[in-house]
Amino acid sequence: MLRNILIILVLISVGFCSCKTQENNQLTIVFTGDVLLDRGLKPLIEKKGVTSLFNGVAPYFKSADYVVINLECPISDTISPVNKKYIFRADSKCADGLKNAGVTHCALANNHTMDQGCIGLRNTVDNLKKECIVPFGYGNNEDERIAPTIIQKDNIKVALFNACPLRIENWEKKYNQIDVCQSDYEKLIKKVKDFKSKNPDYYIVMILHWGTEFISTPSLNQRYYASGLINSGVDLIIGHHPHIIQQQCVINNKYVFYSLGNFVFDQKDPLGRKALMPIVTFKSDTILVDVKNVDIINNQPVVR
Repeated sequence: MLRNILIILVLISVGFCSCKTQENNQLTIVFTGDVLLDRGLKPLIEKKGVTSLFNGVAPYFKSADYVVINLECPISDTISPVNKKYIFRADSKCADGLKNAGVTHCALANNHTMDQGCIGLRNTVDNLKKECIVPFGYGNNEDERIAPTIIQKDNIKVALFNACPLRIENWEKKYNQIDVCQSDYEKLIKKVKDFKSKNPDYYIVMILHWGTEFISTPSLNQRYYASGLINSGVDLIIGHHPHIIQQQCVINNKYVFYSLGNFVFDQKDPLGRKALMPIVTFKSDTILVDVKNVDIINNQPVVR
């Protein structure tokens, strides 16, 4: 009798362990749009620090495994501006504020990362790495720039690609210099196909800085290449650059966010003060997407 009771207890215990393992066998990432740490944000940073900018989304950042932002400015104490209309730069201490806010990854492939030239990009990478934040979407040559960064938890593996197919104002793209990824869509599609053929068990996320500023409808170009990327093996597309929300859609059961809009930003346009914040949970057999609507109040994101 005692032996039977012990067997039952062991079976129940194994059952609980199995359920717990299944429940924990998932990876959650919060994705955001543009994060600016300059211009209108400077007074807030000087008064309360970078971490305070994210108070309105802190519970969501804290509960996620990873937080991936689009960093819309270099983090560098060296002033070496490129000749262009809008030039941004954040102090090196801002990297620590991002870490304390819960940011784990910074997508760098956008049209402002190079605002302080190659020196600014090198300093940005160094400053982020010092705080154990992973920068990606950059490199010393095209092979490095287009290569994905890998996120893994247990047996869930996600490859993050990051590119800015747009022309960057007054910046000459060269092969052998540190730069952000500006690979065109055809190269991205080829790279995804190659990666997927060698790593069929990875989820693939494509983070793109694309589209037309302040236009709420994705262009035919965006739609065309979104389909191409999904068909090549991409499981999720995260877009930004227009500074306003562009519609989301589903292609072959895969989510496409053409533009999440701003996130931490100082624009006055009412449309520029609305954003999306997808919370994406990757499981062994599916992807769950929970989209939070965000209001940008006093330049800071607050979930509605």
